Amino acid sequence: MLSDFKDLPGHSRIWIYQSNRSFTDAELAEIEASVTEFLKQWTAHGSDLQAGFEIRYKRFIVIGLDQTNASASGCSIDASVHFIQSLEQHFGVELLDRMNVSYKQGEYIAYKPLKDFKKMGKDKAVSGNTIVFNNLVATKQEYLESWEVPASESWHSRFV
Repeated sequence: MLSDFKDLPGHSRIWIYQSNRSFTDAELAEIEASVTEFLKQWTAHGSDLQAGFEIRYKRFIVIGLDQTNASASGCSIDASVHFIQSLEQHFGVELLDRMNVSYKQGEYIAYKPLKDFKKMGKDKAVSGNTIVFNNLVATKQEYLESWEVPASESWHSRFV
């Protein structure tokens, strides 16, 4: 069951998929339609899942799931991963690779392999003040409070 992302409670489970590039406006429209259709039919053991999504910075697909009435099961999580993989193939992007870091350079969103980000930290090209995206947040509340933070306040701190 599709819900407005804004209406999901703070304890809702969150999955964040970062793209290795920005989506075009045409791609965004197609992605929004595809995610909408997927979430309308997303179920766990025959129960509708109350989920919503948003796309941030033309690059991050954020799916939230209110598990109050029905929780995601192994099969429903597998279905969502297969759906994301289909988006990867269709748009020629990486969405599931967690070994990459996105961070802000002014208003621009940069995307680097973790090993490059580590090197940038050693070279002082990024610092504890660099705004990073902590895609490991688990709930909507954490997403709202701790997703877009200085590197010193996230797991990225060990590299800067």
